[in-house]
Order: sequence, then structure tokens, then C-alpha cells
Amino acid sequence: MAEQARIAIITGGSRGMGRDAALRLAQRGVSSIITYNTNRDEADKSVAQIEAAGAKAIALQLDVGVAASFNAFAEQVRVALATMDAERFDYLVNNAGSSSMATLADGTEAELDAQFAVHFKGPYLLTQKLLPLMNDGGRIVNVSSGLARFAFPGRAIYGPMKAAVEALTRYMALELGPRRISANVVAPGAIATDFSGGIVRDNPEVNKTLASHTALGRVGGPEDVGPVIAGLLSDEFGWVNAQRIEVAGGIHI
Repeated sequence: MAEQARIAIITGGSRGMGRDAALRLAQRGVSSIITYNTNRDEADKSVAQIEAAGAKAIALQLDVGVAASFNAFAEQVRVALATMDAERFDYLVNNAGSSSMATLADGTEAELDAQFAVHFKGPYLLTQKLLPLMNDGGRIVNVSSGLARFAFPGRAIYGPMKAAVEALTRYMALELGPRRISANVVAPGAIATDFSGGIVRDNPEVNKTLASHTALGRVGGPEDVGPVIAGLLSDEFGWVNAQRIEVAGGIHI
């Protein structure tokens, strides 16, 4: 009997780093259930690219900031797995996020609550909801940010929320150890995507400034982060657990 192909769930897998991670996994024979929030067209493009790489793919709508939707999402995952001839999945990548440019002086309670819902409450409760569908021996990768390590103007809410994700990851690794499920963090630096309105990608001054603070002399792209996420999910990194890997080219060393 042929070995069951492995399956990943990647939130925010319709664009940017999530899409690149899904494509890298597809090249390794790993199928994906990717989520998108509002842009179905981009999700369909990702599905087509994953399938072209030789793996199966399904796109499901999910707003990670709305925990009340997670029960229904888990049921959608069950159905999606069945179409892939599987009952369980192997890998979870908590990648979806939203940006905040709030400072300590101007941050509002509403923005604080929204960022908490997306970056901490969402991954916490979504992981909890999906664990019954996850194979023992699986792997979790949570996406943080270099801003959890260093401070940068206008990130007084976003940075601390990502630091909370890193602490949560260590608890995931500890508590899921009996199931042989590992949990690690990938912390990107400045990445040229449409995140934060595409400011790193589209604003030459911002791009140049961030590159000047990076040892390797440029900002990153999705293709710099996707392979690291895929690598951490591979058997070769099976003994790496509860670790934070910054993928930032050496920014603010």
C-alpha cells in the first residue's frame, strides 16, 4: 500500500510567504489546505500553482481574527481531508496576520483587541480546534517577526503581539511533546510583499533604509522565508523543537 501523502494547513497561504511555503512543500510531495480571508482570486492562483507542482491543494475561507468561525472551519477541514483521501493532516503553519502601525501614544483599544484576535487568540484557539485532526508526530510552525526581538517606530502593538506568539510556541512544544508534535517559530525581517500596504516592496525609501540595516544588504522576499518554513516541517529538522529562527538577512544584529 502506498504511503499516505502528507498534508499541511497553511493560514494565509494564498499570497506572499504562505504561498511560497505551500509551493516549497508541494515540491516535496506535500499537499496543502490553504486559507484566504477575502481574495479568492489569489487563493485560486495558489491552488493552481500547487497542483502544477504535483501536489493536491484546497483553498478555504478563514478570518483568523474571528474565533467564532473555527468550529465551522474545522468541519470544512474534515470535508477537505476526505477529498484528499485522508482523515488527518500533518503540519500546521499559523501564518496569517494583519499589520498595525500603532505607537504607544496613538494605539487604540480597538486596534489592540483586533491585533490580539489575529496574532495570539487566533493561533491559540485555531490550533486547539485543529489538534484532534492532526497526526501524532506532526509539526507546527508559527510565524512571528523580527519586531519581537528589536523595536521599530510604529510597531508598539504588532511587535509585542508577535513576542506573545513566540512564548505560546514554547508552551505548544512542551504540552504537545507527548504526541511527538514539535512547534517552532519563524521570524521574518523586512519582506517585500503586500503586507502593511506593500510599504517594504513599494516604497523605495523604506526599502533602502531597511536594507541599510541588514547585514546582507537587502530586504527579503517570500522566496527567502518559504523554504525555511518548509524545511522546519521536514524530517531533517525533526529534532528541532521550541526554537525561534529569524529569517532576516541579519537585520539589526
